[in-house]
Amino acid sequence: MRSDLLIVASPGRAVRIEHTGGVAARRTRPDTVYLVSAAATPLGGDLISVRVVVEPGGRLSVRSAAATVALPGPATAQSHTHWEIESAGELDVDPQPMVVAGSCSHHTTTRMTLSGTSRMRLRERVQIGRSGERDGFWSGALYADVDGAPLLRHRVELGTGAVADDVLGRPLACVSELRYPDAAFDSDGTVLALAAGGSLATWQGTRLTN
Repeated sequence: MRSDLLIVASPGRAVRIEHTGGVAARRTRPDTVYLVSAAATPLGGDLISVRVVVEPGGRLSVRSAAATVALPGPATAQSHTHWEIESAGELDVDPQPMVVAGSCSHHTTTRMTLSGTSRMRLRERVQIGRSGERDGFWSGALYADVDGAPLLRHRVELGTGAVADDVLGRPLACVSELRYPDAAFDSDGTVLALAAGGSLATWQGTRLTN
């Protein structure tokens, strides 16, 4: 299944939402949108494409109603989520965690274009395995630019076959949080200031705690 979602936030107007496939969105406040499932997705072979646009002066918070569970499909275990984000206003993206079920492989790519006057927070939480499961694979790639110049190139892998996969122990959960233009913030992870402004916090462990 292919799912496409478009969210556009403009100052003085209701957030515009367009969607097809298994992912929908609902406005809960004038500047807040919750992602909801209209069907079981992602399954192996599925592609979810989410495009978020915040125009100058616009404000938007993106949340999700529940955790997303990636499951293997009948023909393939691999599924994909693509985020395309363009923001010239104020944006806060913090969905519930992605849970990658055993024997599943999920790949997330986020491409973000910001203006130098924008404010942004993006948090991503991932857990390999449901209760009692320790296998599964996830990769996440984040590309962020500000006014056409690179801000961040970041990639993480978790689970079976990942770079950090080891028989003695391996991380099965991670939290990544990117903020711009904040150079520092309180976090359970390691916070690094970025050369072009903003900061990135990363944490890895066995199980998500929040």
